[in-house]
Amino acid sequence: MKKIKIKLLAFMALCLVFLLPVGCKKGFFDAVPDNLVTVDGVFQNRSQTERWLAGLYSSIPDPWDMPYNYITSITADEMDASNWTNPPINSGALNADQNSSGMNAFYEKIRLCTIFLENIDRNEEIKALANGADLIKQYKGEAQFLRAYYYWIFMKQVGPVVIAPLKASTPEDNFQIPRSSWDECVAFVLSQMTEAESKLPLNNYINGTSDLDVTKAGRINKIIVAAVKSQILLYHASPLFNGNTELSDFKNLDGKQLFNQSYDATRWKAASDAAKAAIDLAEANGKGIYKVTSTTPFRAAFLSCRDLYWSGWKTEGIWLRTSTAISGSWEASASPRSTQGTGYNGLGVVQSLVDDFRMADGNNITTSAIYKENTYTSTANEYYVAGTNTMYTNREPRFYADVTFNGAVNPGVAKTGANNARVEFFNTGTSGKAGVPRDWPKTGYTARKNIHPTFSMNPYVTVARPAMLIRLAELYLNYAEALNESDPGNPDVLKYLNLIRTRGGLPELANGISQSDLRNQIRLERRIELCYEGGNRYYDVRRWKIPNQQGSNQGGAFYGMNMDAGTSLSDPNFHVRTIAFTRAIWQRKFYFLPYGQNEMDRNKQLVQFPGY
Repeated sequence: MKKIKIKLLAFMALCLVFLLPVGCKKGFFDAVPDNLVTVDGVFQNRSQTERWLAGLYSSIPDPWDMPYNYITSITADEMDASNWTNPPINSGALNADQNSSGMNAFYEKIRLCTIFLENIDRNEEIKALANGADLIKQYKGEAQFLRAYYYWIFMKQVGPVVIAPLKASTPEDNFQIPRSSWDECVAFVLSQMTEAESKLPLNNYINGTSDLDVTKAGRINKIIVAAVKSQILLYHASPLFNGNTELSDFKNLDGKQLFNQSYDATRWKAASDAAKAAIDLAEANGKGIYKVTSTTPFRAAFLSCRDLYWSGWKTEGIWLRTSTAISGSWEASASPRSTQGTGYNGLGVVQSLVDDFRMADGNNITTSAIYKENTYTSTANEYYVAGTNTMYTNREPRFYADVTFNGAVNPGVAKTGANNARVEFFNTGTSGKAGVPRDWPKTGYTARKNIHPTFSMNPYVTVARPAMLIRLAELYLNYAEALNESDPGNPDVLKYLNLIRTRGGLPELANGISQSDLRNQIRLERRIELCYEGGNRYYDVRRWKIPNQQGSNQGGAFYGMNMDAGTSLSDPNFHVRTIAFTRAIWQRKFYFLPYGQNEMDRNKQLVQFPGY
């Protein structure tokens, strides 16, 4: 047992090297002293106990760690990075030996949460503090929530999971445990979060005051719990998880059905109630949709959407991740080569997403009388230069905040010269295919969202900011979707959907829209508002069961501009819809990732998702 404890602490110490800064007292992230080599030693010392708690946060996914995170936009109909990396799900080669779910890391964190919960009450040093009892109660709530949350993100990836006993395991324990059903998994996670919620503060306040403590940003509180529960219940009500007869063959070895086969309409009511409760709680504590004012409504909408990620997180952010790879990974990977210091220029946005952004008047490009792909503008503005193809003009403000196109003004600090002040994706352009082996987007577009206008590679300039794991706009869209299904015609559906549209510079939708048309509008709004953020699109198309439908296809041919052509900005040979890359045709097994083969080999009660 002593050897086991030593190994456990060695593992914990290694984890602590990569701790997520969650904002605690000075010295919180110092190295573990050599003389503390047992669990007993850790939980007799306040500092080490709090470091253990901080380590429990470290596996929360970073939504801007791109492009090398498998479960992100590069495996959905948002982006491509196949010049650099191409996850096996895109080629159809995904199997249990290539499991990319992070399963082992999740179970390790789940076990460490359990050890913390079993031992925190033994810390006499914390108990002796004036607020010691309250601290221990709060710490328990954080650990209990995080344990449930790691189950939840694992469930999103692989479906029904194996739920470990709520005690620290020993080598003598029985690990032959079958999957729980999806409904059982949801009930377990929700019950754990509800228990945790009762132990947590409403918000992260400075002790003894009503002032927010920014050093505790990201620490779990009641607002965060309510937001995550909203997400869980929305998924639980969705077609993939609610009466999905397509997965009737997914059973345990004893024949137990892992997905319910009967549709339950009341789940949408539960989801809408949870979303509204989360919204009300957030707004009562000062949260709101981030907006700025400017000279024109269009410019105000653009700045509201562009600056949200570095100026608006205090207003709109519900759950923050204070440690993020925004600058070192995302900004560098998405910036064109014309960026000062030379961006990596490789996160290619697919044509279907470009096409889904509306025109400035709210019309789709297919119904707009002014949308044209064979003419070029003679005027310039803050968003594009003269000579830009008119397919990129008169688009909605979010288009200019989220997509970099041929002729766009450089998103960051440009190299010197007029050719670098604008972005040139045509073949011989400054960010084109010619002359470089891999640093060019196959589609002729790159992602632009969350690139700060002062970003530079060399000299290295970035604006530090946290990442928003959940923001208020997502809760608004959760509510609108669930309410449209549970109570069609309720005026709140349009109210909350229009709050997102108008912030983005679009006109309000009028009354009288059918439930099915509103469903499509809500789905489109999620597609645009949440693009590139935390795998939302990846999971949305799956839970809606539309990954093989036109306009949301996750396999087959994906289009862009012709990167093999073009010698000038207005060259029509570049502006031709061309197959940019092809992915494996959608298969049912891609709804979920496989359990890792190593776990399948160890646990003989575990069944694999059909198709792997």
